[in-house]
Amino acid sequence: MTSVQAPRVAVTELLHQLVRIPSVNPDNSPGTEQTGEGWIAAFLSEWLRKIGATVELEEIKPGRPNLIARFAPRDGRPRILLGPHLDTVGIEGMTIEPFSGEVRDGRLWGRGASDTKGPMAAMLWGLRENATALKDAPVAIDFVAFMGEESGQWGSKEFARKYGSEYEFAIVGEPTSLDAVHTTKGSLWATLRTTGKAAHSSQPERGENAVMKLARALDPFETAMSEKLATFTHPILGRSTLNIGVVRGGSRPNIVPDRAEAELDIRITPSLRDAGGALALLRSMTEGTPLEVVNPHENPPMELPADHPWIERIRSVRPATKPVGAPWFSDAAHLSAGGIPSICLGPGSIDQAHTCDEFIDVATLEEGARFFSDFVSKLIIGA
Repeated sequence: MTSVQAPRVAVTELLHQLVRIPSVNPDNSPGTEQTGEGWIAAFLSEWLRKIGATVELEEIKPGRPNLIARFAPRDGRPRILLGPHLDTVGIEGMTIEPFSGEVRDGRLWGRGASDTKGPMAAMLWGLRENATALKDAPVAIDFVAFMGEESGQWGSKEFARKYGSEYEFAIVGEPTSLDAVHTTKGSLWATLRTTGKAAHSSQPERGENAVMKLARALDPFETAMSEKLATFTHPILGRSTLNIGVVRGGSRPNIVPDRAEAELDIRITPSLRDAGGALALLRSMTEGTPLEVVNPHENPPMELPADHPWIERIRSVRPATKPVGAPWFSDAAHLSAGGIPSICLGPGSIDQAHTCDEFIDVATLEEGARFFSDFVSKLIIGA
């Protein structure tokens, strides 16, 4: 086996091990009892210590830590981080064995292979290939793996709050086909609730049907809100959008329902953020209607200039990397909001994320490992 082939085989084996460790986010229909980030954090802690890192686990929720690995002391030198997330989405409905990490047909299969253990493995391999020189590099490079990205992003929020002032740049590991995602939409998830009065269905006039109140209110709301959102545009990201994804209400056909709810997702462009935000707009658009806004959770959009010096450094390593936008959000948005200029970058395609047969092409994974190895190597020599 030649030296060129060896690291390719090894990064594939590393990803195989990562996929075989369940790290399913427990918050949203996990489809398994094997949930949480604790197991994979423990594996990574041992792996990173073996290549010379000092590792800390900071518990954000019970049994669910962030992992922070440092190869150089916090001595004031410029500092960046490579930051994938530890959790995956659930496995319900998958048509392949979710934790096999099987390699066949030139692909590695399993939950997280694309989002985002493939980018994680490529980052780790780049650090391993340069591990002996990282301590004395002019730019300190940390590996930080966040918990909870697939739900509330508590890991990146807390990290940015505590350490945002220490870093001048972050590459967040997501499957971007090795392009630099420098701008993304934010999101607002919220519930619209209507209330009524329960009664026996044989005498519906004695009650007030919350389901019908919701149904009648949703159609004009969706039309008016979508038209308003369309006025907030971005040259790369397009317009702000609305999706009503879940509707529920009532308990039995012979009971007049006293409550009904609809869950919505608004995708936020930077211009909507700058105009006061999606939540303020949502509340203004539901004023005077029977719709009550409850349980809002907002994630900011992200926008870093396409000609940012760190993006230029990345492109000096891989000229084929393009600055691009994406309609999704990630931990990078919270790091950016916390003061760390950030992008998303990693091997693999977002089209494979969260799918029933998730995979990453092995050749793509290998290319990602080469990129991160070359990128770290250039930082070490000051190029």
